[in-house]
Amino acid sequence: MRTLSAEEAVAMIPNGASVMVGGFMGVGTPERLLDELVRQHKSELALVCNDAAVPGKGVGKLIDAALVSRLIASHIGLNPRAQQQMMEQKISVDLVPQGTLAERIRAGGCGLGGVLTPTGVGTIVEEGKRQIQLDGKTFLIEMPLRSDFALIHAFLADYSGNLAYALTARNFNPVMAMAADTVIVTAEHIVPVGVIAPDHVVTPAPLVDYLVANG
Repeated sequence: MRTLSAEEAVAMIPNGASVMVGGFMGVGTPERLLDELVRQHKSELALVCNDAAVPGKGVGKLIDAALVSRLIASHIGLNPRAQQQMMEQKISVDLVPQGTLAERIRAGGCGLGGVLTPTGVGTIVEEGKRQIQLDGKTFLIEMPLRSDFALIHAFLADYSGNLAYALTARNFNPVMAMAADTVIVTAEHIVPVGVIAPDHVVTPAPLVDYLVANG
């Protein structure tokens, strides 16, 4: 694990990369890294996140700057700019039921071959997907999700990379930290090793590649 600046961290992300961004409607989202993505104009991103947030907030900043070519999310209903770009075919949107999205990311992080879920059976969600019958019930086979980078925001981080989250900011961050080749973290507070009690660590240090320095 190495500590660096937001500028250095984002410089490692190439145009066209697949990027997971933690957060739920901007709660628990690494805003500093998103601002730097916009500043460096990293384009053609394949973005995996819970939602499209709203204009000017969270991943909505990336939509505003037209940096996203593909979006995998559970909803975009509160971001009219995301809707407009989808209707104009400037962005490809894969809408995934929220629980299914979380489980697909978890499966990617745990090395599982996929997820079986009844969610979406008999709806447009099942189109093009394999199905399986178990005990008389139909399940969709949903494939795992991984990405090149995960951008994570924590409440506490120590200088080894152990992370703890606050309240509802512990949403998609922990599972995304397991499902990317390179994990970049911002934190509200960076503390010495040992300050975070072992049983309060949610994301352990071996999963974190880079910690963005505060100040």
